[in-house]
Amino acid sequence: MTERKPPGVSFESWVDRQVRQATENGEFEDLPGFGKPLPEDPGGYDELWWIKGKMHREGLAVLPPALALRKEAEDALAEALRAPSEAAVRRIVARINERITPAMLRPPPGPPLGLKPYDADAVVEEWRRGRR
Repeated sequence: MTERKPPGVSFESWVDRQVRQATENGEFEDLPGFGKPLPEDPGGYDELWWIKGKMHREGLAVLPPALALRKEAEDALAEALRAPSEAAVRRIVARINERITPAMLRPPPGPPLGLKPYDADAVVEEWRRGRR
């Protein structure tokens, strides 16, 4: 179907001919889902269905900044507790605290942040307990 539409042929008849020839050649028979019903959408019609599906497939999410930072802080704490050394724990905690501190000093858009900077010594102590 990469050929160009010839001049003087209506677009509709050119497309119909291309589809008919592809069907006769069996080019549609090996498509995923061929012969199966379309999946039902229990939520009804959604104008943003394609965008939401693409975001889900790509593992993307859109959260308000405060919630995104909360998630980032939880992930950083979990990463710190799995770190191979005390220096790595302190580096991870310092990095996330650099993001938390400014967010505490300005009113966030969306829900309240509800976070305070982590105490690096307390995280290191918890990391040490987890290593025993």
